[in-house]
Amino acid sequence: MFFTYLRRELRRRRKAALVVASGLALGIALVIVVTSVSAGMGRAQDKVLQSLYGLGTDLTVTKAAAPAGSSSERPRFRFDAQDDDSGGEQSSDRVMVQGFQTLAASTVGKVGAQSGVADAVGGLSLQVVKVSGAFTRGRFEQGESGGGPGGAQPSPQGRVEGGGADFDVNSYSVYGTDVTKPALGPLTSSKITSGRTFTASETNAKVAVADAAYAKEKKLKAGSTVTVKSTEFTVVGIATADSGDAAADLYVPLKQAQTLAGAEDKVTTIYVKATDSQRIDGVKSEIGKNVPGTTVTTSADLADTVSGSLSTASSLAASVGKWLSIVVLVAAFLVAGLLTSSAVSRRVREFGTLKALGWKSARVTRQVVGEAVVNGLVGGALGIALGLAGAYAVTAVSPTLQAQLGGGGGGEGFRGGFGGPGRAAATKTLDVALTAPVSLTTIALAVALAVTGGLIAGAFGGWRASRLRPADALRRVE
Repeated sequence: MFFTYLRRELRRRRKAALVVASGLALGIALVIVVTSVSAGMGRAQDKVLQSLYGLGTDLTVTKAAAPAGSSSERPRFRFDAQDDDSGGEQSSDRVMVQGFQTLAASTVGKVGAQSGVADAVGGLSLQVVKVSGAFTRGRFEQGESGGGPGGAQPSPQGRVEGGGADFDVNSYSVYGTDVTKPALGPLTSSKITSGRTFTASETNAKVAVADAAYAKEKKLKAGSTVTVKSTEFTVVGIATADSGDAAADLYVPLKQAQTLAGAEDKVTTIYVKATDSQRIDGVKSEIGKNVPGTTVTTSADLADTVSGSLSTASSLAASVGKWLSIVVLVAAFLVAGLLTSSAVSRRVREFGTLKALGWKSARVTRQVVGEAVVNGLVGGALGIALGLAGAYAVTAVSPTLQAQLGGGGGGEGFRGGFGGPGRAAATKTLDVALTAPVSLTTIALAVALAVTGGLIAGAFGGWRASRLRPADALRRVE
């Protein structure tokens, strides 16, 4: 009887039901779009962070760089004098630790032993400045001579022509990576597109992996050789960054990097993976307390430094979008409730007659609530369809957002740690395409909102219906 009466009433009052369902649908669709766009923002931000510190890294441990001017060590380049006119090319490399003061390699073990740490690996960030070129000796051109005063001997007249120096300065970054732990560190943000990556046995081998952009610039390929400070490395693979810039131009085994820089048993950055993402803050506190003199940076710390249109859009989606969704939903629920209550008022004769025939108030209320819940489910279905269409439109358009990191935003702990080797001073700008993924959780939320809206509307109508008396129906009889 319940379902027969329900079906008949919904069919008879299609327009009213559609109005209630449409109001709920708009609110639910907005929630789906805002939630999916927010998820897209989070995915875009994760993509930015992944390009900076690599997959699997939850924290980095560093030691802040010494204040500017506190070190007397400056780049020095020495060139030999040449006795002939050949002007042969000379070159000199200067390999410097980039970004941070170094940490003892034993610190990696201390960090790895802390509670909540699944794994830790050290790396050494280097900057190489190569100056190459040649000197050309000038020529002295003899001019006419004239007599000196008082009959003195004539003095030569002439000028020096030609000569000079032509030198080129080339700067690039080198990162020493622990080849025994390839699943952690900045190289994991790149994919080997040619050749191979390092093997665990190449801890001190003269091999290198080149970033694709650097390899293209220098015309390198798997099997080519590069020379760093008189040491010749064989390029075994080419790595292409998943997004944005690569962490370094060249990657070499950690021991080789330490030898190049004269930094034996030293690292600049320790990459840490937590046992559980929920324990990251606890791990940060643990390392800060038990490994003094270090700066611990999490991905959340880095995320706070993201600026540009990605940050602006994320803020809008998280704040304005959230509150707009709440306001629209509340309005939709109230309108649905008022419309249902109004519909009950127009059905006074019907419900009064049913009560006169023996229907209890609870049965009348149950009937009104049932109709409202069905209206809510219809609204939910329409809202899900509209929301999916809106999310698909955002993904199809894929608006490009900019993410800026570095500069003055994150301090020393950010710029050299998560910012990547060789990128310490410059602001890093990445272009990220926005998507709006819709998860099953979002769909479940939409269904829950539809049922909630129906129940709220049913509560309004049911309360109104429960107060009707059979006498009310008689008053409406003409």
